[in-house]
Amino acid sequence: MSTRQFGRPLRRLEDEKLLKGKAAFIDDIEPAGTLHVAFVRSSFAHGRINAIDVAEAREYPGVKMVLTAADLGDYWQPGPVLVPPPPVEGAVFHARTQVPLARDKVRHVGEPVALVVAESRYVAEDARDEIFADIEPLDPVADLGRALDPEAPLVHDDLESNLAAHVRQTKGDYSAARAEADVVIARNMRYDHGIAASMENRGVLADWDAQGEKLTIWDTTQAPIPIRNGLAGMLGLSESQVRVIAPFIGGGFGPKIMMFYPEEVLIPWLSMRLGRPVKWIEDRAENFFATTHEREQLHEAEIAVTRDGKILGVKDTFFHDTGAYDPYGLTVPINSQCTLLGCYDVPSYDSEFRAVFTNKPIVTPYRGAGRQHGVFVMERLLDLAARELGMDPVEIRRRNLLQPADFPHNHGLIYQDFTELTYDSGNYPEVLERTVEAIGYRQFREVEQPRLRAEGRHVGMAIVTYVEGTGIGPYEGARVTVEASGQVSVATGVGTQGQGHFTSFAQVVAEQVGVEPDQVRVSTGDTAEMHWGTGTFASRGAVVAGNAIHAAALEVRRKILDLAAEELEADRDDLELQGGMVGVKGAPDSAIPLGDLAVRANPLRGAVAPGTEPGLESTTYFGPPGGTTANGAHAMVVEVDPETYAVEIKRYLVVHDCGTVINPLILQGQIQGGVAQGIGNCFFEELVFDDQAQLLSASFMDYLLPTATDVPPIECDHIETPSPLNPLGVKGAGEAGAIPSGPLFAAAVEDALGDPSLELLEIPLSPNRLFEVSRTRDDGGGA
Repeated sequence: MSTRQFGRPLRRLEDEKLLKGKAAFIDDIEPAGTLHVAFVRSSFAHGRINAIDVAEAREYPGVKMVLTAADLGDYWQPGPVLVPPPPVEGAVFHARTQVPLARDKVRHVGEPVALVVAESRYVAEDARDEIFADIEPLDPVADLGRALDPEAPLVHDDLESNLAAHVRQTKGDYSAARAEADVVIARNMRYDHGIAASMENRGVLADWDAQGEKLTIWDTTQAPIPIRNGLAGMLGLSESQVRVIAPFIGGGFGPKIMMFYPEEVLIPWLSMRLGRPVKWIEDRAENFFATTHEREQLHEAEIAVTRDGKILGVKDTFFHDTGAYDPYGLTVPINSQCTLLGCYDVPSYDSEFRAVFTNKPIVTPYRGAGRQHGVFVMERLLDLAARELGMDPVEIRRRNLLQPADFPHNHGLIYQDFTELTYDSGNYPEVLERTVEAIGYRQFREVEQPRLRAEGRHVGMAIVTYVEGTGIGPYEGARVTVEASGQVSVATGVGTQGQGHFTSFAQVVAEQVGVEPDQVRVSTGDTAEMHWGTGTFASRGAVVAGNAIHAAALEVRRKILDLAAEELEADRDDLELQGGMVGVKGAPDSAIPLGDLAVRANPLRGAVAPGTEPGLESTTYFGPPGGTTANGAHAMVVEVDPETYAVEIKRYLVVHDCGTVINPLILQGQIQGGVAQGIGNCFFEELVFDDQAQLLSASFMDYLLPTATDVPPIECDHIETPSPLNPLGVKGAGEAGAIPSGPLFAAAVEDALGDPSLELLEIPLSPNRLFEVSRTRDDGGGA
């Protein structure tokens, strides 16, 4: 009988190493003779490069090399399109990707134009200041809403306009639905996301061993195996010559899945040229420009409903800012387009977007990856429709939820994984009702809110729902081995950035092999340990890698039982695995330690039967047929100061369904971290660009992050509707906390202020912006 691990709130096994300072992050690694790199970056958002004078920098003491694009020769190539556009009929996509160093033109502030390699970072930065880049400023594209105007400057001169992509997806007949509707609500909305602001910035360290013809790269990447494969091809090496290690990483959140950043392309090449280890560590100022953002969308949306609140159809047309380049394809706007449908039965849908080049840093996924934008539009439309109909906002949601019998539910749209958008399972009504009950919705509406308003306090509540597409393919692999020591090792290709993989993956193996999780050694993100895989993104670690690990553990379990049955001359059905031993049930003296059995499984002499595999080991791969769909509901109670528009979050509740829960403690941490980022997106964080596409909030003095005093205790509850798409029944949960915060915050603040004419149709909403919207409304303008 296996030790039951699923559902066990085991504390994270990796935390002791992290808390005691024993975990190695990339800047802790410093091979002897390491050189350091500093980049010269454009201070203009758009400009023509006339010349770059590097003469004085090359003579600077301690400098080993100074390079511009002209020095790279044939190695200067645009990067690949990482994610080609989904096969949507009629879709238009113009691929324009970043280059290692800008050659003729710069297209955003912070784009690298030259680099210095020196004995220390201090020397490299001092020498960098001796380089003069003669850049002729050009008019930038800074306004998303004006980027497609005929007179707008061109970000890419070879295109006729700044259109990066155009996609339309439909289902049903929205025109007919609109004609049939009793009420049509139409609004313009704006949603701006922001930067990941990871605790640890990016970094790359490369060490070329000329004698062994081996290249080792340490990289703060969420996808070490694709990085290895890509760099091997660029550098003319075989994949077996390149080892990429993603060590402990202080937060990823999506931007670290982006590849290939210029620094990732250049640092290994420099190490091979110079024959010494070469390191670059991003500083915080660089992070605001050199690491990707997830930014603005502008929506023109409408919803058609009957007088009893039933949704007949939704139409949404939006612009998406993709920045200066689009290497990540259409993942973010496709997610917005598909996630807008939410937990609801929407018979007709017409969605069209245009992705637009601007002279701003590249946009790639950041925790939520466009889902926030879609959820904001749908949830705000429902709140406005409820207000127009005189209906409770919870009730309008209740009347439109998909029911358990509706699954699997195919929406007929193409999702980011190139398959049809299909919800695999869920119980949306139970999630909503549990949220209503746990937050005390009726008590608040009927008793608490009237009492507090009578005291002159402005307190409001809101509830929203959401879905999260998770666990997409293509595949992940895992190797599970019982070693002679009795310990069990697990290797997988996904990297880890704080998700608790070392614990949850150990629990998956321990469940099958009959050991305690602390006897399982987990290795992630090292291409020498696992040769094939994709990466950590899209809330897929537990779903895809977890099921690969589960399959490998099952095969090792089978081998243990088969060999033990032979050794003990017993029927395998009479055997049990527990406490790191295998033996006959009811006969403890018969038990064999797993380490001893592993030794017997690898004999040094003698004959074995044909087809025998040595060792207690298995390597297995898992690829899901489609993504799993998690869902949930969030509730919030806020109090607003009507003079300063400061908002205090009094309560925050999450009810979530991510299928089978492996470790509820880790899940709780994932939800809480996501909510903190969601709150930051709503109220604190804002990327402010001027009309020259200069980022004005490029430091933590201006780009505000929520602190521990700003984030309330997060109340969590979970229900489990297992996914039928994988043996473990799990769904992803990594982004759920961050997705619905925007519409929740806007609705709760509206409710607190109690003005039926106030409509909050944008995020972020700082106190200053709330004040501006309120004054605009009071002066007779629109909100």
